[in-house]
Amino acid sequence: MSRFDSVVVVDWSAASVLSPARPSPDAVWIGRNGQESRYFRGRALAEAALRDLIAQELAAGRRLLIGFDFPFGYPAGFAARLTGEASARAVWSWLAARIMDGPDNANNRFALAAVINRQMGGAGPFWGCPPGLNLPGLPARKTVNYAALGLSERRAVERLVPRAQPVWKLYTTGAAGSQALMGLPMIHRLASLPGVAVWPFDAPEAPVVLAEVYPSLLARAVAADTNPLRDEVQVRLLSRALARVDLAPLLDVPEAAREEGWILGAGHVAALEAAL
Repeated sequence: MSRFDSVVVVDWSAASVLSPARPSPDAVWIGRNGQESRYFRGRALAEAALRDLIAQELAAGRRLLIGFDFPFGYPAGFAARLTGEASARAVWSWLAARIMDGPDNANNRFALAAVINRQMGGAGPFWGCPPGLNLPGLPARKTVNYAALGLSERRAVERLVPRAQPVWKLYTTGAAGSQALMGLPMIHRLASLPGVAVWPFDAPEAPVVLAEVYPSLLARAVAADTNPLRDEVQVRLLSRALARVDLAPLLDVPEAAREEGWILGAGHVAALEAAL
């Protein structure tokens, strides 16, 4: 089953403070069916809204696809070294038990990344933190030797989409690693709800399917839009494209995705652009 009644795209945020009251970039934005978008100052408010949306769509008997713009998994081997299981779900559970995320967006992501690095010998894999934040085990810049560490810097899908940032990068532009640390505990919670599946780890046949997306796949269309709030444009356009495109080819992914995750639409930019 690859048809959905509603398609939502979520631009997540790893901010440590609430975003401004006025809609701003680098906050949480949620777009639906390419027709509407909502702005949220904090992650807790956005997660509550997503839970409400899931409940409403289930009650109405409608199928719902929700795309989140952060990695759902890590390069092969990381999950087993961190949790003892070669499973993305095990990583979500591990993080959900340890990430602290307050209603004011205050969080411990950098400190927890340093803990993970020390657990793996102290040389990585995570890197990047604000100036002046001195955390033993977390380098401020990329000094990690991934070959020596026995992990890849990139997932298979990030080699297909080289513009996508490595999951280990936690600071400065495009720091998808921080978004993942702050988003995966939510995926763990949402996945525990009845009727919710997470692709590509589950078959996309449940009433509600969560998936990883990368709005920059539509960079050309986003650049052509006149709205200066790029985050709003991205969720609006990608939710529109995913609502219109034939999803069946996009859902067919390689075996590596079963552990590492996959970006919905990777390798299918032309189809997404045509759907707009």
